[in-house]
Amino acid sequence: MEEWGVVSGREGQVSVESSAEASSMAQGLRIVRLVADREKRGGQLLGVSQIAAELHLEQSRVSRLTQELCGLGLLERVDRGPFRTGQRFFTLAAALNTGWVREARTELESLVASLGLRARLSVRDGFRVTLLRASSNDAVPGSFVKPGMVTPVWCTGAGRALLWDFDRPALDRLLAGVNYIGIGGPGAAHSTAQVWDLMVRDRAAGFIAADEEYEHGVVELAVPVRDGGGGVLASLSILGSGADIGADAGAFADVLRRSADRLGLLQEAAGPAGGQFP
Repeated sequence: MEEWGVVSGREGQVSVESSAEASSMAQGLRIVRLVADREKRGGQLLGVSQIAAELHLEQSRVSRLTQELCGLGLLERVDRGPFRTGQRFFTLAAALNTGWVREARTELESLVASLGLRARLSVRDGFRVTLLRASSNDAVPGSFVKPGMVTPVWCTGAGRALLWDFDRPALDRLLAGVNYIGIGGPGAAHSTAQVWDLMVRDRAAGFIAADEEYEHGVVELAVPVRDGGGGVLASLSILGSGADIGADAGAFADVLRRSADRLGLLQEAAGPAGGQFP
């Protein structure tokens, strides 16, 4: 959803966590789950007023959130009728059920055990990043960090890893029209030129290092996961505080790359139908 995130910061100013933004993400996911559960049980489909009543939310808020969810393809609605789950929801569900994505859970928990950090597997949808899986220490009860969470591609470690093979013209086309103002943390880029500079820096190091680019106080290291043809299939990332990562970033990235290589081999073994996420 367009409100994206957990925190925001601009012009070097550090802001506190935005509970409104976190709440928006959580409420959006609750709406999707409610609609999907109602369809699965064969119950009466819901409109804005019914969803608002079920979830104890204001109708105006539900109206705005469902519009955004429809825009993302997670919900759909015909002629202002009730909501159904959209094609994007089923695409995400199919991706989660493929062999290599199921196996990713083991890799994520292995990263937690060896590094003591949170871990995520993500894919790109235009200038958005969709979370496929998160480690058990990242998706705690009540958290909005759940499969389907959407974040910006330009100011997250996971997102910039998905841009690894982009040249400058391709990056300009992808991010044309993006409004950078107020999005991300104090380390976030505020123009495509700044995103490019960060990509050049990180490619030289061999991994993405996003220092407070999205969440205040959080460093995210990320690498691309490549398919059998060498294309970027997904991104694998770990998250922690600056103190958690510190001077160990290079060593952590080596562990992350080996894990990404194993995931790439799993996807290649799964074959053409093995979960390529559009």
